Amino acid sequence: MLRPDSGKPVQTDHESLTEAIPLSEQDFEHFCQFIHDRAGISLTPHKRQMVSSRLQRRLRHLGLTSFDAYLKRVADPEQDRERQHLVDLLTTNETYFYREPAHFEYLQQQILPDYRGRSMRVWSAACSSGEEVYTLAMVLAEGLGMGDWEVFGSDISSRMVETARQGLYPLERARHLPKDWLNKYCLKGVRSQAGNLLIDPRLKARAHFSRHNLKRPLTDHQTFDVVFLRNVLIYFDLATKQLVINTLTHAIRPGGYLFLSHVESLHAIDTRLVMVRPSVFRKPL
Repeated sequence: MLRPDSGKPVQTDHESLTEAIPLSEQDFEHFCQFIHDRAGISLTPHKRQMVSSRLQRRLRHLGLTSFDAYLKRVADPEQDRERQHLVDLLTTNETYFYREPAHFEYLQQQILPDYRGRSMRVWSAACSSGEEVYTLAMVLAEGLGMGDWEVFGSDISSRMVETARQGLYPLERARHLPKDWLNKYCLKGVRSQAGNLLIDPRLKARAHFSRHNLKRPLTDHQTFDVVFLRNVLIYFDLATKQLVINTLTHAIRPGGYLFLSHVESLHAIDTRLVMVRPSVFRKPL
């Protein structure tokens, strides 16, 4: 069974007895610069242990004995695949179905009625392993039936995108999902698959995924009626936040919406988006 990776390295008995490879402050700063340049993520000093623990197994797998040697490897122009692997290891991916339900309720009650009989496109711009995408698909199915709508999910981690495409999750990830939605849109595993769920093929057909760096515009210049970007801006510095919001605003259709997490805002960001309620913003018509 394919199971989404929590992002935390799992040690074997042999690895747990192996002395950890030390991560110097200078090497940590190099990793911080790498992930900032690549993804716009700002790692604070207290993330040093997290970086070290996530990379220990990778160094041993490659037969390397120092982080400096690994940094030299990822600096090699021929090692683009390894650079993407490093991005996968350093990005945080915590998510579950129906997270921050007030947003889904607002979408269903206040926005979807205007789209009945019309096409609608929604973008989960940092979809991690896909739970937000499929939750959005359930909301749209409830509000619009199986009309003309689709959900696009993107993430900078290729590993997360592949997991999302599978649509297979531990059942515990759906503990906050309304029970009738769980029964209607998810297939529960039996026997060897007990404890897991599979997204109904009808919803999977409406969800599309791609790896994407939010620091860059979408290559095909897609536009959307609703964009979700939750629990992402908190990892960016102000300049990167401004760049990302500019890019997203361009991708939102006039009259469309942007949803942030409840702990985020557009404070100090120059934007045309207008707040309609805390964490929900609209692009003027």
